[in-house]
Amino acid sequence: MRDAQQFPLIECFDAFGVPDALPQLPLSLTYRGATLEGSALLDTGANVSVLPYSIGVELGAVWEEQTTSVTLAGNLAAVEARGLLVSAQIGNFAPVRLVFAWSSSDDVPFLLGRMNFFLEFDVCFYRSQLMFEVRPKS
Repeated sequence: MRDAQQFPLIECFDAFGVPDALPQLPLSLTYRGATLEGSALLDTGANVSVLPYSIGVELGAVWEEQTTSVTLAGNLAAVEARGLLVSAQIGNFAPVRLVFAWSSSDDVPFLLGRMNFFLEFDVCFYRSQLMFEVRPKS
C-alpha cells in the first residue's frame, strides 16, 4: 500500500488462554485543546467507533453537553452512548476528525469501527507477518 504506515499486531492471550494477535493502533486524540495518547482496537465488525467514559472525561468532554444519542448494538446494546467528535492524529498522517460513540461506562473497549475510522483510512492486515498497514483515504 503506497503512503502507508506499518504497525505491529500486539500478541496476547484471549479469555480462554489461546494466543492471539490484535491490531491495536496507537493514536493521539485532541478535544478542546486537551490531548490524550492511547491505543485503540481496529474492529472491522463494529458499526461505530467506541470511546470509554474515562477517556472522554480525560479529554475534557462533559457528558451533559453531548446531546446526540447513539444506539450501540451487540454486547454493548445496554450501554448508553452519546456522539463525540474529536481530532485524531495517527502516525505522521495529517489529523482527521473522528466521531465516537462515547459510552457512559468504562466496561467497553476503545474501538475504531466503520463509522468513521474506516471511512477515513484504508487498512490491510497481514496476520502471517504480525503487522497491519494504515493509509489515509485517497
